Amino acid sequence: MSDAHTEHQSLIRTPKQLVIAVTGFFLVIVIGIILLVSFVTTSPVTGAGTDGQNAEAITARMRPVAEEGFTLVDANAPRVLLAGAAVYTATCAACHDSGMAGAPKTGDNGAWGARFAQGYDTLLKHAIEGIRAMPAKGGNPDLDDVEVARAVVFMSNKSGASFKEPEAPAPAEAAPADAASTDAAPADTAGPAGAQ
Repeated sequence: MSDAHTEHQSLIRTPKQLVIAVTGFFLVIVIGIILLVSFVTTSPVTGAGTDGQNAEAITARMRPVAEEGFTLVDANAPRVLLAGAAVYTATCAACHDSGMAGAPKTGDNGAWGARFAQGYDTLLKHAIEGIRAMPAKGGNPDLDDVEVARAVVFMSNKSGASFKEPEAPAPAEAAPADAASTDAAPADTAGPAGAQ
């Protein structure tokens, strides 16, 4: 038997047919791309992102970030001291809720018993100055000593103590200074008047 009957014959037999086939292939691809682009650009787009150029959307994007949930605080205003629970939640809970780095867990009466035996003043001193792995003021230097004391009382009372929460110190009164200046003013005016 001869192998002539099993040969595969190509549709392209001459170079001219090859050029026509390649050109036709590229022509079909180019026409397909043109039709796809015209379909995408002429059909109306609906859904997310269609209102991106509206005046409201542009205004929302240009609005300052400071308006998103930030509260401006007057630096010259009198400071409002936080309650013990707020200080505990913001600063102390990270370590004292989990017992991280050897911190006694809040609510664990056994772990706090030896500390209560040292007294409130020692607990407060350790909280303000720091001890072992605990940094001073729990790592928040912006806390006032009264805020730290309130957090110590809150944590201690949750763990079996019965400490009284410290009161905020009385604000420095300007009345004594004003009284001294008013007392001095009449004496000064009387001196020159008596001299005439």
